[in-house]
Amino acid sequence: METLKLLRDYFPMAVFTGKCLVFISEDWRVELSEHKESDFSKSTAEPAVIRVRIFRKALNGQFVPGHYEDFQLESLGELAEQIEKYVQLALGTNIRENIE
Repeated sequence: METLKLLRDYFPMAVFTGKCLVFISEDWRVELSEHKESDFSKSTAEPAVIRVRIFRKALNGQFVPGHYEDFQLESLGELAEQIEKYVQLALGTNIRENIE
């Protein structure tokens, strides 16, 4: 959860639920969750995997899962930048500004 807590600074419009970061609007929902590598045979610790899941609102008002991608980058700044770019391309909107 440490990486998610640090990503809150990059995405001030996100809400931290204790288990994921959530961006939500009238038409979509984005969840960022953190997963640790469970292979203890590795001598060096790998950076956490951040899974980005995108949900679209269906006609019945429920959020339906759509795209998802796993990110695993050493640099927190680069991680945030790549997540932001991925979400912007998937949604066609900026997640750091203009949340409606």
